[in-house]
Amino acid sequence: MQFLPDVDIACPTCDGTRYAPAAHDILRPTPVDPGSDGISLPDLLGLTVRQALAHTEDIRPVRTRLNALNDLGLGYLTLGEDTPALSGGEAQRLKLATELTRDQRNALFVLDEPSVGLHPLDIRTLLDVLQRLVDKGATVLVIEHDLDMIANADDVIDMGPGGGASGGTVVATGTPDDIIQHPESITGHYLGEHLRPDQ
Repeated sequence: MQFLPDVDIACPTCDGTRYAPAAHDILRPTPVDPGSDGISLPDLLGLTVRQALAHTEDIRPVRTRLNALNDLGLGYLTLGEDTPALSGGEAQRLKLATELTRDQRNALFVLDEPSVGLHPLDIRTLLDVLQRLVDKGATVLVIEHDLDMIANADDVIDMGPGGGASGGTVVATGTPDDIIQHPESITGHYLGEHLRPDQ
């Protein structure tokens, strides 16, 4: 049995919505289609963050939270998504979304590879969000291998010289340009090629 894939069986009563059938009868008017009867909470939870934004634009607190998720590149997640199904990077960004509207003075965020699985355009979005946290007074420490993320850091601590048992030593520290100039930094070598491919 341990070699068989997991099987999810939807509840025959709620059809996986986690709400009693009567919940579908309670409708809220929606700005998307003012002439319709509206949308129920179970149906709303079946929408992606991007889709739900259009249905909740008139509810400011909800719109603010959904915009934060969308800004973090999580607009494709459904509102009713099971959190155990999220990847590590998605879970970290979901946690970040709750922090974006708060005062971040004296806050420290430690993120482990938040760029994993992201499209390059989504990495740009993530960088913008991290900069917003810094602008609000937070300190953001990111453990990362993505060259775009490293290139946008204020300061870099390059660990190595290799991985696993071959690592654990501080090879170089400083700005991304300092790392590129360091002769023993493998990260600096690849970062230089990434930023200056014609050289």
